[in-house]
Amino acid sequence: MNAIALVQATFPDEEEARAIGGRLVEERLVACANVLGSCLSVYRWEGAVESGAEAIAQFKTLPQRVEAVVARIAELHSYTLPAIEHWTVQTNEAGAAWVRDCLTGR
Repeated sequence: MNAIALVQATFPDEEEARAIGGRLVEERLVACANVLGSCLSVYRWEGAVESGAEAIAQFKTLPQRVEAVVARIAELHSYTLPAIEHWTVQTNEAGAAWVRDCLTGR
């Protein structure tokens, strides 16, 4: 099985994305955190259209750990309502094995 899960979230800045990513790797909830850098977000909040700079991060994990990863990001995140999305993707066997090994401590 070559399925892994990607969890993506936006953060107020790269520093928070890196800090939370590091925590998730240390806790073996994710194998890898990729901080993709700054983006401009345009969104509706409390009845008004807002915009601002944010940082995007993606996290590689196993499908069965997605709920725990999403919950932990939400717990550590500074936003009241963090945007956290996830999906399952296929990768090569070596990549999937690496993710499994990172999360199981092998």
